[in-house]
Amino acid sequence: MTNNGDSALSDPLSDPLSDQCLTDAHFPELPGFYRGKVRDTYHLPDGRQVMIATDRQSAFDKVLAAVPHKGQVLNQTAKFWFEATADICPNHVLSYPDPNVVIAKHLEMMPIEMIVRDYMTGSTETSIWTMYQRGERLLYGHQFADGLVKNQKLPETILTPTTKGERDAPITATEIVAEKLLTQEHWDAVAEISFKLFARGREIAAKQGLILVDTKYEFGFDPDGKITVADELHTPDSSRFWKSESYAERIKAGQEPEGLDKEFLRLWVRERCDPYNEPVPNIPDETLREFSSKYVALYEAVTGQAFEYTADGASVRERIRANLANALPEYFD
Repeated sequence: MTNNGDSALSDPLSDPLSDQCLTDAHFPELPGFYRGKVRDTYHLPDGRQVMIATDRQSAFDKVLAAVPHKGQVLNQTAKFWFEATADICPNHVLSYPDPNVVIAKHLEMMPIEMIVRDYMTGSTETSIWTMYQRGERLLYGHQFADGLVKNQKLPETILTPTTKGERDAPITATEIVAEKLLTQEHWDAVAEISFKLFARGREIAAKQGLILVDTKYEFGFDPDGKITVADELHTPDSSRFWKSESYAERIKAGQEPEGLDKEFLRLWVRERCDPYNEPVPNIPDETLREFSSKYVALYEAVTGQAFEYTADGASVRERIRANLANALPEYFD
């Protein structure tokens, strides 16, 4: 697939809309700074981590743009789900000093990501639909029949783990144990927890008229060796959500389901280029605003709470700094 030339290529974080977004959460007062694709993180000497969700938007293993309010949506959605699943698995949360910030426990992270799926879908290289389209039928150790169509429900919920790295790669449960990435005991435990978390997410989403399609979990071990869920939980970045009321009709018509997650942006990019091998065209402001509205709509649908809008990115940054200074006065004058 080639660039259709309808947009100029540019630095995604220099676009005009970026002026309204939080793209930089580096505070030199705090030690141990690390910048990920979406989060700016600080590793404090006492073992705590300060994780700030920015408005940077990643997909296809790269930062594509900046989306208004996205960081706050991610952090507050994760907060809702961590609280709703605390009886299933401990999480890394210590406190939330700001709508975009979580202070978390340091964990020894597992070298794999746990992907739980209920539907034949996806657009990335590690998604089961992409692999199935290529003619593969043995996916992540699961055998699939011919004749399946995109976005149909699977006969049963499945796990499709991936390795972590610059480019995630498919791996099976057998390979994970054989390569000593996890012991059999730890694999069995984290697989059971993943299915339980997904079942809880599916149940809560269904009550709000949503389908939890698939999701990614990351786990680590706390200092006592207890398995702990970390990073984020059932957010529009880590999960796919579809509107249940229109799902059957749209599938029958051969249309994509109505989604409230970043698949909207993935599909927009896929229609215009091969994001793994070609430059991604500049994403129009109106598309990013529509994307932002989907994220906010998901937050409100899942939590039943009105989203509290904040001012532009500069004000968000000032608010975060003030709240961090209050929560961590030892680092701020």
